[in-house]
Amino acid sequence: MANLSIRFLGAAQTVTGSMHLLSLDGRRVLLDCGLFQGKRSESFARNRNFDFDPTQLDAVVLSHAHIDHAGNLPNLVRNGYRGPIYCTAATRDLCNVMLFDSAYIQERDVAYLNKKHRKLHQPEVEPLYTVDDARRAMEQFVGVGYHQPFRVTEGVTATFSDAGHILGSAVTLYEIANGATPIRLGFTGDLGRKNSPIIRDPESLGAVDYLMMESTYGGRIHEPITGMKASLRDVIGRTITRGGKVIIPAFSIERTQELVYSLFELFDDGSLPAIPVFVDSPLAVNATDVFRMHPECFDDETIAHLHANEDPFGFGRLTYIRDVESSKRLNDIKTPCIIIAASGMCEAGRILHHLANNVTDPGNTVMIVGYQAEHTLGRRIAERQPEIKIFGEMYPLKAEVAVMHAFSAHAGQDELAGYVNGLDRKRLRSIFLVHGDPDQAQALEGVLRADGFDHVHIPERGETVTLA
Repeated sequence: MANLSIRFLGAAQTVTGSMHLLSLDGRRVLLDCGLFQGKRSESFARNRNFDFDPTQLDAVVLSHAHIDHAGNLPNLVRNGYRGPIYCTAATRDLCNVMLFDSAYIQERDVAYLNKKHRKLHQPEVEPLYTVDDARRAMEQFVGVGYHQPFRVTEGVTATFSDAGHILGSAVTLYEIANGATPIRLGFTGDLGRKNSPIIRDPESLGAVDYLMMESTYGGRIHEPITGMKASLRDVIGRTITRGGKVIIPAFSIERTQELVYSLFELFDDGSLPAIPVFVDSPLAVNATDVFRMHPECFDDETIAHLHANEDPFGFGRLTYIRDVESSKRLNDIKTPCIIIAASGMCEAGRILHHLANNVTDPGNTVMIVGYQAEHTLGRRIAERQPEIKIFGEMYPLKAEVAVMHAFSAHAGQDELAGYVNGLDRKRLRSIFLVHGDPDQAQALEGVLRADGFDHVHIPERGETVTLA
């Protein structure tokens, strides 16, 4: 019989830093290697140090390219990991954009900090990882197609199916040797929603013995996706009537492309007047190029647009901005427009400049379209706090704030519960809820228990659970 366990090292009772260590008879497989995002001092310590020896890992399997799932891979390689990093082909190509961008930010921030330290005669610091570390990490990526079983290490086979979360995201089935009957472990990574724009719907894992499932919105039922475009039309329409701008902090991968796609449809069918749209994020520009490379991930509607020679990522009123000077010139625009910029939680990047220049005008709108973690500027805006701090200065928040939960790329409570109910109930022994704040995970636990799933557990960070 196998000696099988999981150690929950990240995204346990929180939503960031996804990282779980699967151990089988001395072999070790890391499921995700994400950056923890929170208070800066805590984030630095948790991301710098691993709770295991990276040189002793046999393999890494990645669910998708978001930084909180993949962002610490260059540091893993920096600390001696030399094995394969398995993921889908689209995830590999998105990571090739994301990890270099993250490394550049690490180096830039440390250079700025060390400039201050030198003036104060304080010791200099090193970045978490460098562009060279990201380059070495990318050399270890192995792209695998959906529905193609592959050997992870001795005794462990994995198969990716579509998670419907972002381009290339995967729910993963692990089949683990255990005598005559393999143990089937399912890991959702981040689970998407049915009928989301661009990508296909989440696929079922079927029959599993154990399920590790995200619970980001375990206590919330989202607005229907069918009403997403109507809500977008209404918010933008009333802002145009006021003569204002719409400022949208958005993650560079998936959320930006979904917004662009929805705006393309609204302009195309005449629901909105065709005002200028600016995507002010070099990372989003590069990520959109990756989207165009992977039509195998698209749903039927997006494929139909492409067959009609329409580019929903590059319509006529859309301008992608790479350079800083063009970004600065957006401040001079006095007529209605839409500005989409990173970062999604307003913690860094060009969005900070756009917020500083626009939040004090009641004619403008700040549209929140994604999850906002605690202690972030995005959360304070979503809570409509009367004053917000940007670049160390306080600004009165007079602009309209529109929170659009329908745009969430994460399944809501009913969708998560529906996913579990679609599995083989007779075979499912235990469910582990990860990637959720305690209140959200507990709410989902209550719903699942009411549905008859008695063995639901919310693991603590560092906890080890023996499966066999």
